[in-house]
Amino acid sequence: MELILWRHAEAEDGSNDLMRELTERGQDQAKTMTKWLKPRLPKNYTVWVSQAARSQQTAMALSKQYTIQPQINPDSSHEAVLQLLYETHWQENLILVGHQPWLGRVCAQLLNGRAADLSTNYWSVKKGAVWWLDIKADETAMMARVKAVMPPALLLPKSKH
Repeated sequence: MELILWRHAEAEDGSNDLMRELTERGQDQAKTMTKWLKPRLPKNYTVWVSQAARSQQTAMALSKQYTIQPQINPDSSHEAVLQLLYETHWQENLILVGHQPWLGRVCAQLLNGRAADLSTNYWSVKKGAVWWLDIKADETAMMARVKAVMPPALLLPKSKH
């Protein structure tokens, strides 16, 4: 399975977290990442987004076909996200467009292969960046390896950073 963890692009500030939309810079980040992703994606994949507008807007740069998963909302735990993956999708290519801190914690858990003290420590996933993992899993074990890590800053012209 190919698992792409894509942090939503830069969003506006606001008090209603689920309603925050992408900034102009965030829209550029999402479009630029899509240009990089599209020629590299496997033929078949599924896109999951949270209920947050910024997550959906980021995904829309890639595809109008996505599934809203409340289990990957901004306030979700990495345990809940991993449980959802274990229950449903280790056999299909998946793009999750989500949020910190659970994205960084999922990366740490999958790549460390064991639980760590993730209550305060997690890996930084920059806004608009993707972490592309190759996952091998069965009922008893799971192995992940990094296929690519790409932040939009490496793809955008210097004036857009």
